[in-house]
Amino acid sequence: MPTAAGPRRRADAERNIARIVSAARESLGTDPHASIDDIAKAAGVGRMTLYGHFRNRAELVEAALAEALRAGEEALSAVDLGGDAQDALTRLLDSSWALVVESMSLLAAAQGTLPVGRIRELHAAPAQRVEELIRRGQDEGAFRTDLPITWLVSVVHHVMKGAAEENRAKRLKTEDVAHVVTATVLSILAAPHA
Repeated sequence: MPTAAGPRRRADAERNIARIVSAARESLGTDPHASIDDIAKAAGVGRMTLYGHFRNRAELVEAALAEALRAGEEALSAVDLGGDAQDALTRLLDSSWALVVESMSLLAAAQGTLPVGRIRELHAAPAQRVEELIRRGQDEGAFRTDLPITWLVSVVHHVMKGAAEENRAKRLKTEDVAHVVTATVLSILAAPHA
């Protein structure tokens, strides 16, 4: 039978983990080079507590990225992807670009810490959603079929990342990003005219 301190200690540990991951997400989202000390301080815990839950920076970065992607997945799963594939993709892009802006620095931290294959794994669900929409658009005759679908998904990702970078650099106004991303992606995906 667990002692009275057992469940309380577990609840404290869960709260600490949540605070650490949240602080890592925020700190790395602002500065991809944020140190373990910066993150521990932001979480209000000591280094020893942080290392008690995460053995190294890579584990912490992965947890922060996974949490950001989970929150993004929750938001994107609410987007209506029914009906015409072009309209559905427009709705998805409108909802997605802001998430890309928020996660740029976090992704930079992950790219400097985690293997490329692991980053792809963590991004599998968002990429799958885009792939399914492109495939549906191809079946409807709206999207091109002359290029590999994996390449088209990658291009969509790079357009969104590029728009986020332009927005951060203040070369693209926030209110224009969704239109620019959508217009660019739809023109790239458009089925060539015979």
